[in-house]
Amino acid sequence: MSKKKIAIITGANSGLGKEFLKLLNNEKDIAEVWAIARNKERLDQLVTEFGSKIKVFSKDLSKLEEIKELKDFLKKEDVCIKYLINNAGFAKFCSYNDLSIDVSLNMIDLNISAVVAMGLICIPYMKKGSHIINIASQASFQPLPYQNIYSSTKAFVRNYTRALNIELKEKEINAIAVCPGWMITGLFDRGVIGAEKGTNNFAGMVSPDLVAKKALKDAKKNKDISVYGIYTKFSHLLAKLLPQKMMMQVWLKQQHIKN
Repeated sequence: MSKKKIAIITGANSGLGKEFLKLLNNEKDIAEVWAIARNKERLDQLVTEFGSKIKVFSKDLSKLEEIKELKDFLKKEDVCIKYLINNAGFAKFCSYNDLSIDVSLNMIDLNISAVVAMGLICIPYMKKGSHIINIASQASFQPLPYQNIYSSTKAFVRNYTRALNIELKEKEINAIAVCPGWMITGLFDRGVIGAEKGTNNFAGMVSPDLVAKKALKDAKKNKDISVYGIYTKFSHLLAKLLPQKMMMQVWLKQQHIKN
């Protein structure tokens, strides 16, 4: 008897994560979609909205012990993970000294450590044709002053994912880094904290459903990076052509930040 095929989505209760959930909930060969986020009430609303195919887990993925709880749960299940979508993460748009040590390190734990840990616990349950979809960002293309931790974590995710894709080729498992620009989600609402210097120009804003559709399409083509939209693609090209010091100056001018 074949194993039950599932999809696992972190940060699944809103924004881009929810858009992935909608898409995978409609895939006939996916028996269950495991939705992971911290807010239990909003997770339960997903079951009400999308049906019993959705299985919810209230976890704080910045805490390794809670990721290990998922690992223990997986051991008891007879599943094949068709998709792992690492979408959980957060940003703060400000200077280094506007954040506490705890918040700074929590951003690194969620944006980096959780992505690596989730991959490590899920890969043993993946087979030929499975996909790891890690959400990086347009911010990964260059260093970003006054967004330094967030952009650095996303650069890690992009580089890690593309390298991991090479390592997984022998298993015929695909890993893809999704690099969206600004999306109409709560991330930038929570990221703007009223700092004296911080991101305030959200050019090229797009809807997350468009990013999710392209990412899923690119994953099925076994690409290792997915970039949606003309604005973001142009930024990607500039980051390849121009020195990083110049790109940082362009960024500061775009954000009207005097340094």
